Amino acid sequence: MIKPEILSPAGNIEKLYAAVRFGADAVYLAGKRYGMRAGAGNFTADELDSAIKYAHNNGVKVYVTLNTMPRDDEYGELKKYISQLDEMKPDAYIVSDVGVMQTLHELCPDAVIHVSTQASVVSSKTADTYMRLFCVKRIVLARELSLCEIAKIRKNTSPELELETFVHGAMCVSYSGRCLLSNHFTGRDGNRGECAQPCRWNYKLFKLEESKDETRRPGIEQTEDGTFIMSSRDMCMIEHIPELCEAGISSFKIEGRMKSTYYTAATALAYRQAVDAYVKSPESYETDPLLVELLESVTHRKYDTGYYFDKPMSDAKIVDEPGYITERPYFGIVTGYDKESGYAEIRQKNKTVCGDKVRFLTPSGDTAPFRIEEILNEEKESVISTPHPKMLFYIKTPYPVGEGDILH
Repeated sequence: MIKPEILSPAGNIEKLYAAVRFGADAVYLAGKRYGMRAGAGNFTADELDSAIKYAHNNGVKVYVTLNTMPRDDEYGELKKYISQLDEMKPDAYIVSDVGVMQTLHELCPDAVIHVSTQASVVSSKTADTYMRLFCVKRIVLARELSLCEIAKIRKNTSPELELETFVHGAMCVSYSGRCLLSNHFTGRDGNRGECAQPCRWNYKLFKLEESKDETRRPGIEQTEDGTFIMSSRDMCMIEHIPELCEAGISSFKIEGRMKSTYYTAATALAYRQAVDAYVKSPESYETDPLLVELLESVTHRKYDTGYYFDKPMSDAKIVDEPGYITERPYFGIVTGYDKESGYAEIRQKNKTVCGDKVRFLTPSGDTAPFRIEEILNEEKESVISTPHPKMLFYIKTPYPVGEGDILH
């Protein structure tokens, strides 16, 4: 059995720290350009260098996204950027455009390439062609494949070629994320990292007076708020770890570079513990309900298993209501702990109030809940709440905590 890698999103340096601390084997991230999530915090050149060093020092790999589709006039800057990245020694580049793949090989002959899901690889023939022509190490398969189809691709490709699939997070209504809607409506090109997500908007359906079709299309329901015909559910495969492992998938990818630090930590922890438990004892493995509960606590739309067990044409996996199921509020991240006094130093993320019932998310899981009896501000003065963004505050904890643990 291949023990799958847990691959977490790192939208900024704080989320990278969380992914590393809470169990990710690898992270994927982007610089300020050429990544498909321009709206994430992303990394400056100096931050990228620091992030890669930090991850490597902790035994975690870093994959840099270069998965937009550059125009001719962008290649000059792209080449400079690639040369700069090469000096930082990322473990791989996630690429969708064959021109970028060729440019990487010309500038960095030893560059490791992972083919992005944007390339829509759905067959062993295509996977082998990428491997033969561009010496790629890994294919991030299209999200429209079933588990059975993935297993067939694994069987019919070289064992040296790694396969990566998404196991958690937002899905896209367009094939493998290649969409023109955002560009059409707003001028923001979704294929260049600037998607405005018009698929998530609510739409009104109207009868066309001069049309032979006098009714709305069968199967499309509209509420008073409209319809959400293009807004996909979120994927959650935590209850199908055995099937994923047995299909021969090398890397379990978690979507969510624009989600919170708590999301990054909770998803990395849940899939880390699930995979470790299954690999340790496949015969007796059962899904831990606490891990399901943990994933229910993060920001998400209605969960589904994506297209692993259903074909897109039979079930479009769309939501029937707007917005997210909001996550359990998290109040801050531990920046220090004094063993003698039992006080934790915390960097505020959301307002905390005396009397709140809280617990810490740690790399071992959730701690026992307790009530905050007193809050001290940075001057060690007693206060009722923590109203100021990013302020430091102190609370006494009934047990030791570590730097990077999350108060929620």
